[in-house]
Amino acid sequence: MDENFQCQCNEVHSECVECVKSTMLEEKKFINLSELFKMFADPTRLKIIYALLKKELCVCDIAEVIEMSQSSVSHQLRVLKALKLVKYRKEGKVVYYSLDDEHVNNIFNFGLSHIEHQ
Repeated sequence: MDENFQCQCNEVHSECVECVKSTMLEEKKFINLSELFKMFADPTRLKIIYALLKKELCVCDIAEVIEMSQSSVSHQLRVLKALKLVKYRKEGKVVYYSLDDEHVNNIFNFGLSHIEHQ
């Protein structure tokens, strides 16, 4: 390990440690957050999210936009829906998908802003 990243003092700063420990989230929240970020770790899901940022679309439209099969898109939509990242509405026989809420838009755009900043 680079010595610049290693603490050289070997002294625990009790006040700092206690300050952070007292505000530490419960384990379940870290697990849920980890699951959320896993959803953003797949390029196909990111393409779907990006498409839905632009417009509400049906599976056929999404498949055409991202150049994948409808069955693959449907599978990814089920995964995204399970974590409440996308929602759907029916209009006759057509099912339209959109982002569940503004938070999904924000997460995507913050990530995009970060990588474009580098």
